[in-house]
Formats: sequence, C-alpha cells, structure tokens
Amino acid sequence: MDVSHFRDLDRLRQTGNFSQAAALGNLSQPALSRRIKSLENWVGAVLVDRSHQPVELTEAGVQMLEAGLHALSRIERERSQILEAQSLPDKYVVTFGAQHSIGWRFYPAWLQALEEAYGPILSRLRADDLPNCLRDLKRGDVDFVIAYQRAGTQPAGSFDSVLIGSDQLILVCKPGADGCPIFRFDWSGIEMPYLRFGDAAPIGQLLRPLLVEKDLTNRLRTVYENSMAGALRIRARAGDGVAWLPKSLVAPDLENGLLVRTGELDWEIDLEVRMFRDLQRSNRTTRSIWSFLQVRQNVSLFTTN
Repeated sequence: MDVSHFRDLDRLRQTGNFSQAAALGNLSQPALSRRIKSLENWVGAVLVDRSHQPVELTEAGVQMLEAGLHALSRIERERSQILEAQSLPDKYVVTFGAQHSIGWRFYPAWLQALEEAYGPILSRLRADDLPNCLRDLKRGDVDFVIAYQRAGTQPAGSFDSVLIGSDQLILVCKPGADGCPIFRFDWSGIEMPYLRFGDAAPIGQLLRPLLVEKDLTNRLRTVYENSMAGALRIRARAGDGVAWLPKSLVAPDLENGLLVRTGELDWEIDLEVRMFRDLQRSNRTTRSIWSFLQVRQNVSLFTTN
C-alpha cells in the first residue's frame, strides 16, 4: 500500500470531486480513482461515498484519513531526524515511548517547548499501548516513557518519574444544530450511548472511580470500544455517543464546534502527564534531559505552593 494514497484521499475530501482532486495531485481522473480504490481494497472498507455530488468520506474514510495523515507526518519527521543524525553521527537520538492519546497532540507541543527551553535534541517517538511502552523501557528499547496518571496518586511501578504537564479527561459529544449536546444527562433514565476505552487501556481504568462515585455505570450503554483515544474521538464527532477524552486531544474540536462538553463539570478527571525512566539504563544525554526536567518540576512546585 502506497502511503501517498492518503494525500489523494485528503484532496478528495477537500474538493468533493474526483476531477478537481486529480488535478491538484497532477493525476488523471482514472488514475486517482484507481488509487482510491486500491486504498479501499487495502483497508477492506468503502472510504468514499460516491452516491451523490460532492462526494464525501464515509465514517471509515474519515477515520483512516486522520490516522494516515498522522502516520505520514511521523514518517516525514522520522526521515528528517534520520538525515540529521547521519550528518551528526556522534549525536545521540533520544527515543520516547508514549500512549497513543499523548502522542497525537500533547507530545508534539511538549517536545517543541522542551527544545525551545533546553535546546535542540534528536528524538523519535514510539506511540503504543502503555504496557508495551513500559516493557520497551525495561528492555532499553526506549529512553523515556510519557504517560497519564491521575492527579494526587503516587507514581506507578519501579521507574523514576518527573511531572512534565497536566491534562483532563472531559466528557464530550457532537453538538446539535443549536450548538447544544445531542446527548444530555437529564436524569430521565435514558441510557447514553457510550464510547469507551477497552479494559486493557490504562487511561480507561482512571475513569472507574468516577463512574462509581457518580453512579454513572447504569446510565451508560457501550456502543463502541477502542484502546485508542483518536478512534473514540472520530466516533464522538460522528455523533455515535459520549466519550471521556483528553482535553488536549479535543481542544481543536471544541474550538471549532465539532464537539461540545456534556454532563456535569465535576465529571472531569484531573490528570498528570509524567515522564518515566529506568535509572539502570541511561547515558549522558538522557541524564542531562532528566536533570533539566527535574529542576523545572521543582521550580513549578515551589511557585505554586
């Protein structure tokens, strides 16, 4: 599968017309149609609704396009870092592991801020489920792991950790024409369609105390389950149900009116974003970054107390 086909799909989303999308990509219309069909065959689902004009992406098309463009961005970033590393062979490439939900939006902004304060570093990201990230950390396959943790709790596991940011899990859904949530908790006894994290997703486990405390378990009817916040976000934007999602992830959707908050304000969960390391596996570069972040954490704690 040619990953550039995702750019073809994005041009089709922008124009809603095969001829115009083909022209943007310097292709003939038949060539573009074959490329889109090839992508659909690879995915195993229809990605474009061709039944009317302008054409529109199906729900599967929207989901695959977002994932594909995100992957392309990472591929291009990795390529530029590899080229830079080759030009500076003595410079160490720092490898971060992060939960998918952190890798989408928090990590790029955080890394940029880190480099502006600390200085440029060569780095790469491995986005995966948290257990796999921690396994890689223990093996020495990654230098650091960035993960969510409920605020006020002790860091989990035997790894050192440093606080590098904060976030919230907030309950969101698609808005109606009036801008209000299409799913409102009015305590009429109606079950809300629930887009939930799978049982194996640690971020979903952070929700359990809230669901018990607010007696919400019986108010929610699971209609979709996924360990990736990005997949839940797409289903929420499609109007399939309500979902607790990281505020950093859905902030653009809230700003653009694609999602709105629902439920009560005290149904949010404050999160810490922590970076973990294995002290037994470090080098001069990773120790320097860690010391810098520890100083920033201590200064932040001092100024807020």
